Amino acid sequence: MQKPTKPFHKHFLSLTHCTMEITNADSLAAAPAPLENHNKAIVNTLYKGLASGDTATVAGLIATDLEWWFHGPQNCHHMMKMLTGKCSTTEFKFEPRSIDSIDECVIVEGWEGAQVYWVHVWTLKDGFITQFREYFNTWLTVKDLRPSRCSSSTTLWQSHPRDLTKRLLPGLMFAI
Repeated sequence: MQKPTKPFHKHFLSLTHCTMEITNADSLAAAPAPLENHNKAIVNTLYKGLASGDTATVAGLIATDLEWWFHGPQNCHHMMKMLTGKCSTTEFKFEPRSIDSIDECVIVEGWEGAQVYWVHVWTLKDGFITQFREYFNTWLTVKDLRPSRCSSSTTLWQSHPRDLTKRLLPGLMFAI
């Protein structure tokens, strides 16, 4: 991981498949750990920086070798366009409706009316965002499939339907 030294839009973001590791599924039942709260605060700062156009703050939070994965309509690469400087922060507003943390990962969910629904999964290491998964107009379920005492998988997180319950969207399971 490299610490950003230039404005974030000057950096090339690699579009490679990234992995999200959750090392302790039992932590969901307990109160959020200090690391999880810290990671949520970093991601919340990212969204505030994007909303205000504060590129220096955003650049300081993201590793220059950020791994990126996208699922959704090809014309909906809004976050990539913002982070690479190909569009302004006024063209699309990401307003988080929920922010959840599981170990080093932060899951952010938002929707705008009945036509736009998104989920972002940010992975942090040493206080920097190192991986990003974006799901646009896609239901997401995060399951822990690691061998454990139980033979069934555990759902760690899933999309919250809210006002989009009548929409037919593709669904993906993110297996851990």
